[in-house]
Amino acid sequence: MKIEGLLTDEAILAELGRRFAQHRLELQLTQEMLAEQAGVSKRTVERVEAGGTTQISTMIRILRVLGLLDRLETLVPETGPRPMDLLKLKGKVRERASGKRKPTNEIPWKWGDEA
Repeated sequence: MKIEGLLTDEAILAELGRRFAQHRLELQLTQEMLAEQAGVSKRTVERVEAGGTTQISTMIRILRVLGLLDRLETLVPETGPRPMDLLKLKGKVRERASGKRKPTNEIPWKWGDEA
């Protein structure tokens, strides 16, 4: 199954759990062995593989043991400044988002409103 935006959170967690289990099996690891190497309980590994929620630190530990930690780089790639931002900011690092501008309550001008 392809993970995409149309899936529910539960479906995505179930698919991730299935993939974690598949990688674990390819490495010839039992749930107990994975849990021990990751420093989590066996029940936590069972819950993750069943599609349950978990803390991101637990997921990082499991990814590390499964040799998949480098895949996080593609999940949230590092961004660099856009060329126009470099010109505007003159080498400074952006620290805030500008947000959306609030609409003004002014009535728009129309032809015939000159008077």
